[in-house]
Amino acid sequence: MIKGLMGTCGVTVSAGNTSIPYVSPNPSNPMTGMLRVNNTEIEVFNGSMWQQLSTSYATVSLDQDILDIIQWARKQREQELVRARLIENNPALENAYKAILRAEQNFDILSKFVEEDDHGIVAGYNFNNP
Repeated sequence: MIKGLMGTCGVTVSAGNTSIPYVSPNPSNPMTGMLRVNNTEIEVFNGSMWQQLSTSYATVSLDQDILDIIQWARKQREQELVRARLIENNPALENAYKAILRAEQNFDILSKFVEEDDHGIVAGYNFNNP
């Protein structure tokens, strides 16, 4: 039986019971405090009778940030699949797509320069006041 569940980055765990049941090897001659599983219930022997313990179920789920990232990734994947189909069916779009990729590469290169320059000036060009 699981003693407990703990969430880590991206995983949320709520509710649950952290006790570990012990299944008695001789339930016909129990000692006070022994635990047993009776059908689907956990019971403890109180010295004179078996008492059912209250139990609960833990819920394990992804936290909202991870769910948002998964949704974003699905949208990105769908967009890429749609673009690939469009390019396959219309080769003229391939040049437009290559232009998008070049523009993204240029943006990445220029943004690194701008990040290093507090005033937004790169190679004599002032991005703050063109």
